[in-house]
Amino acid sequence: MQMNDDLTQRLGDSMEALNARIARLAMVLGVDLNNRAAVDGLMAKPQIPAVDIERRRASDDGAHVRVTSERRQAHKREELRGLLTLRYHMEATSLTDHGWTVTHQAMKQAEEHMTRQGFKLGADGLSVNDFFKIT
Repeated sequence: MQMNDDLTQRLGDSMEALNARIARLAMVLGVDLNNRAAVDGLMAKPQIPAVDIERRRASDDGAHVRVTSERRQAHKREELRGLLTLRYHMEATSLTDHGWTVTHQAMKQAEEHMTRQGFKLGADGLSVNDFFKIT
């Protein structure tokens, strides 16, 4: 049983870190992850193109290089999209490899710890009870 407890702890810690970053990015970008249409809209956006030529603007004194706000937001949207995809893959893999009980415990542990840290329940767009259809 100790092995399952260690696995659940590690999995929960990983999920918590991932969910916290997802929640922070969603807050910064103003994406309501509890709104299916908003998430679908985010995921449907085309991937930002790679930058072939550096287009950073240097400040007047030449000492600092700035990235435009629009470009920074695009990178954050891209990161959020990638992390949502990673989370889905991580959850699906955990269910397949470790089963319902371990996955549920790890997700519940991550959700509870995020709530204690001050995140609103569901700030990461995931309610464990909804995920597992528990009422």
